[in-house]
Amino acid sequence: MPKFVKIAVFSSFILAAAGFVSAQEPHAVAPPERRVATRVAPAYPELAKRMHLQGVVKIEAIVRPNGSVKSTRALGGNPVLVDAAINAIAKWKFEPSQNETTEIVQLNFASQ
Repeated sequence: MPKFVKIAVFSSFILAAAGFVSAQEPHAVAPPERRVATRVAPAYPELAKRMHLQGVVKIEAIVRPNGSVKSTRALGGNPVLVDAAINAIAKWKFEPSQNETTEIVQLNFASQ
């Protein structure tokens, strides 16, 4: 059997097996998001103002059961805007919950 035929057969076998495995896994359903009780607006950075920067910053926040933010991590956005978003979200307060949760927050920075 030619080498390219062996590769094609092997590739199709791998793809079929991957499809079978993914079909067997249950679909993860995202838990409902915790509502924000107190929001702090981000300070628009001076550099961003001068450069007329705008955009969306996506932040992951780990929220304690009491609603305070334990930690934050940037998932995307302009680096000039990320620090302002992280500083603001760190001051947010969420509704209490029985468990620590991970919340994804998006902040939209419009040119000022």
